[in-house]
Amino acid sequence: MARIHPSAIIDPKAQLHETVEVGPFSVIGPNVTIGARTRIGPHMVIDGHTTIGEDNVFHGSATIGGAPQDKKYKDEPTRLIIGNRNTVREYCTFNTGTVQDRGYTQLGDDNWIMAYVHIAHDCVVGNNTIIANSVQLAGHVIIGNWVILGGLSGIHQFIRVGDHAMTAFQTKLTQDVPPFVMAAGYPAGPAGINSEGLKRRGFSADAILNIKRAYKAIYRQGLSIDEAKVALDAQCHEAPADAQPHIQALRTFLDEATRGIIR
Repeated sequence: MARIHPSAIIDPKAQLHETVEVGPFSVIGPNVTIGARTRIGPHMVIDGHTTIGEDNVFHGSATIGGAPQDKKYKDEPTRLIIGNRNTVREYCTFNTGTVQDRGYTQLGDDNWIMAYVHIAHDCVVGNNTIIANSVQLAGHVIIGNWVILGGLSGIHQFIRVGDHAMTAFQTKLTQDVPPFVMAAGYPAGPAGINSEGLKRRGFSADAILNIKRAYKAIYRQGLSIDEAKVALDAQCHEAPADAQPHIQALRTFLDEATRGIIR
């Protein structure tokens, strides 16, 4: 049976696995589903059409599944989807999606979300990210896997941040950040590649060297974006097999960037 504190208020229609724990004074709405071994701390509000997976930890005083902060929202049954093994610290706010976009907001697996983080409507956050204190994601933002967002970073709506990218403390993002790239400043500019993070994740020395070469083609050779794409195509053809997927990821990101990339 779920371990629910007597002061918690759980709507009878909510679906909680028998191993879920709910702390004091938390409130859980009727359209909420929570998976096995997830722990809900004190003073939580979980509402909306929200699905939470297994082995998550919510430390308390957060609002999860609240309505979008979007004036176009008219009480449509949009969703928030949270995966497995995430840690969410105090005073975070995650909103559901809107029908004007994908209709859901999503947080993947194995993420570490620190205090006061806001994830707005229609955002998609991947896996294994670290989002530091007071980071604010505006609507429609896409964050890749293994991304680190430094404390107090602000992410403009519709921004994309590629896999293994990183932002420094108080970074202001108004354009996309390609995979592997470190961003810093107000507004943000490129600050090299996240080589230390790549080493920790098992990237080979050759792969990191080729990612650095790709970075130079984009940022250090005075090439236009179209010229950089041609250079990346040539480099990908010549690179070792284990480096080619990473160069191709950069090349594809340049094609898909809708707001331009930080330069």
